[in-house]
Amino acid sequence: MGQLIDDLLNLARLGRQPLTRRQVAAGVLVEEVVAEMRRLYQGRSVSVDIETLPDLSCDPVLLRRVYSNLIDNAFKYTRLRADARVEIGSRMIDGERVLFVRDNGAGFDMQYASKLFGVFQRLHRAEDFEGNGVGLAMVQRVVHRHHGRVWAEAAVDRGATFYFTLEGSHDA
Repeated sequence: MGQLIDDLLNLARLGRQPLTRRQVAAGVLVEEVVAEMRRLYQGRSVSVDIETLPDLSCDPVLLRRVYSNLIDNAFKYTRLRADARVEIGSRMIDGERVLFVRDNGAGFDMQYASKLFGVFQRLHRAEDFEGNGVGLAMVQRVVHRHHGRVWAEAAVDRGATFYFTLEGSHDA
């Protein structure tokens, strides 16, 4: 209950806290988050492929929250895989830098994708995967604060990919 209250308070504060943009080495930040997840999920064997990521103009604390939530979900939802894999990278699509976190985990039915980023919206049973339904809402709020977009593609039992853009990430 305490974690849920903390998460809700953090979500509420995201809309009011000032955005402090600066150049952030996304690759370094992601390496730190992955190291943190490896400590958190000790004993799990997860193959993580981090592509070369660009420097981004963003709030580094908020970008860390985005990657922490997405990478944590990737580790969590690959728990039942003997060959758990996570890929983190970026692509230029139609002149826009699109960042992503992909896993080969539980995935979800795309017919419910519109519910993903709502507070308390969960597409898996709490008995199967822990969580309180606030993480992806936080990701969306941070991305929107940076005038970006966030979306996902998945298939049941075939993994998920979460994509996001940030304002100012249009150059190659």
